[in-house]
Amino acid sequence: MFKLTSLNLNGLRSAATKGVADWVAELAPDCICMQEIRVQASDIEGRFEAMAGLKGHFHFAEKKGYAGTAVYTKHEPSEVVVGWGDSEFDAEGRYLELRFDTPARKFSVISCYFPSGSSGEERQAAKYRFLKGFFPHLIALKAEREFVLCGDINIAHKEIDLKNWRGNQKNSGFLPDERAWMTRLLDAGAEGAGLVDVYRMLKPDTTDEAYTWWSNRGQAYAKNVGWRLDYHLATPKTAELARNEQIFKTIKFSDHAPITVDYEFTL
Repeated sequence: MFKLTSLNLNGLRSAATKGVADWVAELAPDCICMQEIRVQASDIEGRFEAMAGLKGHFHFAEKKGYAGTAVYTKHEPSEVVVGWGDSEFDAEGRYLELRFDTPARKFSVISCYFPSGSSGEERQAAKYRFLKGFFPHLIALKAEREFVLCGDINIAHKEIDLKNWRGNQKNSGFLPDERAWMTRLLDAGAEGAGLVDVYRMLKPDTTDEAYTWWSNRGQAYAKNVGWRLDYHLATPKTAELARNEQIFKTIKFSDHAPITVDYEFTL
């Protein structure tokens, strides 16, 4: 089995003080994709190059204390791709792709942190720019290789993906255009990208147990008033190999829960 985990940390240094390395050692994933690491190269040196025996690879934001992605892996990648070619969002450290290619197979693990638009119209506009540019990138990538993209997508796709869907229809993360983008991403027809939402493939009907993020306001976590914002998005052949999923709701390194999927293959 290939055990793949995704987790938005809200800061690698903060998560480290809460025992994330011990938890990763206990979980023993093949790869763990992290988002919002909020560190620079100087913060990594001598401290975070490895975690629980896994080697770390990083995409740092230019702005200190902001965004950033990482992948820790026990397998040596054949290539590390930092950024996806968009200067605006590559400056924010939002995309890290590890390729594990062999003569018989092209396969990537991607850690991606989609922008949030919740702070206002300016960031929502940036989020839409990201979605517009990222869609053709994923189509082109799918045409040449298998992959799993793990990340904080910052979109709850359907009504079953958040607790208070009626009251959030005008809020970032559940806007009609965002949800339509996700629908198109998962559409296997000529207009879609044909990717697979792996969790929903395995758990098509769950609601309360599907959430991976809770607001810090109003006892949202205690009352499980959550959103499903963290995904595994896979090419169809790889998604077919997904066997088990787990959302670790009681693990609190940040306001996101880790999500793990076991795939029936090995690197």
